[in-house]
Amino acid sequence: MTDENPQFNTWFEGQNETDELLRNAAANETEHSDELSLRPKYLREYIGQGPLKEELAVYLKAAKMREEALDHVLLFGPPGLGKTTLAMIIANELGVHLKTASGPAIEKGGDLVALLNGLEPGDVLFIDEIHRLPTNVEEMLYSAMEDYFIDIMVGQGPTARAVHFPLPPFTLVGATTRPGMLSKPLRDRFGIINSLEYYQPEDLQQIVTRTADIFDAPITKEGAYAVASRSRGTPRIANRLLKRVRDFAQVSSQAAIDTDLVEMALDKLRVDQKGLDDTDHKLLNAMIDFYHGGPVGLNTIAANIGEEADTLEAMVEPYLLQLGFIQRTPRGRVVTEAAYRHLGRPVPAEK
Repeated sequence: MTDENPQFNTWFEGQNETDELLRNAAANETEHSDELSLRPKYLREYIGQGPLKEELAVYLKAAKMREEALDHVLLFGPPGLGKTTLAMIIANELGVHLKTASGPAIEKGGDLVALLNGLEPGDVLFIDEIHRLPTNVEEMLYSAMEDYFIDIMVGQGPTARAVHFPLPPFTLVGATTRPGMLSKPLRDRFGIINSLEYYQPEDLQQIVTRTADIFDAPITKEGAYAVASRSRGTPRIANRLLKRVRDFAQVSSQAAIDTDLVEMALDKLRVDQKGLDDTDHKLLNAMIDFYHGGPVGLNTIAANIGEEADTLEAMVEPYLLQLGFIQRTPRGRVVTEAAYRHLGRPVPAEK
C-alpha cells in the first residue's frame, strides 16, 4: 500500500524526529477534550451493548417513575468498552449530578466522606477501579450503600467518639476490569450488575463513522470497517486509531479515508489485520521461541518481554483469549494453533 503514494512517502521519510515529537505533543494536548466530545450523552446515542442498554433503559425509567435513586450499578469488563461513558449517561438520563473518583485515589475514610458529603438526593457517584479501594474505605462504603449513612471515629484514645453522617439517597456506579478482586460483601451490595462485551466490527464501524463526522474527516464505509476490524473490539482503540489515520489522510492531502489509506497507515503503526500490536506479537513470539508455545507463567512472560504482569493480564491477555490465540491452563498460558497460523509460524506436531 505504501508504494502507491510516493508523495506521502517522501514527506513521511523526510521529516526529522523533532517534527514527530511536536506532532505527538499537539495531539496529546487535545486528547482529553476530544474524548469528552466523542462520548454519547444519552442511552439512545450509545452504540452497541444491546442487552445491557435494554436492561438499563428499564431500570432508569422505573427509577424516574418512582422518583427514587437508581439502585447501585456495577459494570465490569476490559478497558475501553464504555464503563465511564455509561456512568455519565446514567446521570444524564436521571437528570442528576455526577461525581467521579478512582479507587486508588480514595486512600482514607476522610476522602470518602468528602466525596459523599457533596452529594444531593439522587446523584450518581462513579468510582473507577473500585476493586482497588482500601479495605477500611470499602467497609465504610457498606453502610453508605445500604442505609445511606456512615460513621467515622473522631479523636484518639479515651476522647475518641463516633460521628454519624446521614447521607441522601444516591447511586454508586462502580467500574472494574478485575471483578474477581471484588470482595463478596461489596459485590452483593450492587443491585444491578452487568458485564460489557467486546464489540462486533459492525458496531465499531458505526462508532468510527460517528467519530469521523464529529472530526469532519470524510471516510468511506469500507474505510470505517477497516479501522473497526483492527480495533480489538474496543471503541476507545477504534477512536484512537481513527485519529492517527486522520493524520495520515491530512498529510497526504487525501479527500476521504478509504481502505487503502487505513491499511497503509495502520501497517506503519504496526497494527495487524486482527488488531494485534507489537506487545501482542512480542508476547506470542516469546512464548513460542523460548517455551515452545507453553505452558508458561504470566510473570515469566512479563519478565521476558519487559512488561508488567498486571498490564499484560488486564490489557493484553483478554483480547488474545477472546481470539482464541492463547489458553489458560493450571500449568500456565499456552499458545494455540490459531495463533501459530496467524503469525505464519509452523505449527508443532503436538499442536
